[in-house]
Amino acid sequence: MAEYVPGIVVAAEGKQTLCGSSPLNQDVDRVLISAEAIQARVRELGRRVDERYTGKDLLLIAVLKGSVLFLADLMRAISIPHEIDFLATSSYGASTESTGVVRILKDLNKSIERRHVLLVEDIIDSGHTLAYLTQLFSVRNPASLEIVTLLDKPARREVDIGIHWTGFSIPNEFVIGYGLDFNQKYRNLPYIGVLKPELYQSLADTELSASATLAPGAGII
Repeated sequence: MAEYVPGIVVAAEGKQTLCGSSPLNQDVDRVLISAEAIQARVRELGRRVDERYTGKDLLLIAVLKGSVLFLADLMRAISIPHEIDFLATSSYGASTESTGVVRILKDLNKSIERRHVLLVEDIIDSGHTLAYLTQLFSVRNPASLEIVTLLDKPARREVDIGIHWTGFSIPNEFVIGYGLDFNQKYRNLPYIGVLKPELYQSLADTELSASATLAPGAGII
């Protein structure tokens, strides 16, 4: 078993300072994790991976699309030989909440049998996607299967997940940036920010209205 490395806990109030001149900054309520803090933490995670997998056949699997920036920086922070592969899933669609139903949109290109697999995720909230993926990959006979995530949102957890490395533990906020999106935008922000509620509230209200129409009187879980 790898050493469990808990995430750095990020306070709910976060930081107010925005960086850069992107017009997307105006949609950010506040910066939760700065670009500098992200890079420092990724370098530390890279050192941990080096220690764990030296002399082993390491394969990094990124879960698209959100983890692309994290993967790119993490693999440069890892000094030992390794390969990468990609998997695409969907459990949100255009929604603001995970449906809990995971679909594989793109499977791996190569076999993972007898390889040391490290799943690279951008954020874990409910845990449904990672629970499904760990079950899916376990039957493919990897030598080991572990998870590294940049962000963990424990307040949203519905399924227990064995996370081996965590970058940051964050509050239950709607976060964007550094690969994370809202309607496929904001991925290019260099920091993790909290999206202004008014920008996603209309979508949440639409979902609530649709739910009430389909099931009058039903409670929202």
